[in-house]
Amino acid sequence: MLIEQMNSREYYRSMLLFTAALRELNTKFEIINEEFAIRLKSNPIEHIKSRLKTSHSIAKKLTKKGYEPTLENALKYIDDIAGIRIICSFTEDIYRIATVVQAQSYINVLKIKDYILTPKENGYRSYHMIVEVPVFLSGKKEMTRVEIQIRTIAMDFWASLEHKIRYKFESDVPQSINDDLLECANIISSLDEKMLSLNNEIEGYKPEKK
Repeated sequence: MLIEQMNSREYYRSMLLFTAALRELNTKFEIINEEFAIRLKSNPIEHIKSRLKTSHSIAKKLTKKGYEPTLENALKYIDDIAGIRIICSFTEDIYRIATVVQAQSYINVLKIKDYILTPKENGYRSYHMIVEVPVFLSGKKEMTRVEIQIRTIAMDFWASLEHKIRYKFESDVPQSINDDLLECANIISSLDEKMLSLNNEIEGYKPEKK
């Protein structure tokens, strides 16, 4: 069982790999943001968050998937043990960052899920990528999986509150609350579109010559 394996050498080594992969990506995204600031006078990334799933969360997810909660199954069947979240100002920044990630020769993109073009039924919007990045330990390279989530400030605001609301309910969330959450998600989507349009208008604005 995973809980019993937490003190094993293999468990700590796996967590070290995930931690190193997150550091690698975090540094890469900071460099990308600085490059855009110099080249385009724009900072597409507002801030970066990273996290490792707890052993409890890993075991719970494996059980839900129908697998025995072991370290071996976690490494084989769970893609988001390590996760990094990129928060952008505008939706166009999301695709700009995703394009840069796909262009990196050392990053292997395994899966892409675009929940912006195709939101989840509850209204969730975000851009997800499962990638592999190389981690070097004692001269040996190991490809390590990380989930990258890219979303706007507004999308992140909704997702964070939605998670807190659902966490309070041990059983299913009442339909009336689901309906309200979906309505809020649609409002936030419209707000993102309006803010992007406004930003583009400002970028193209030229004061009249007197």
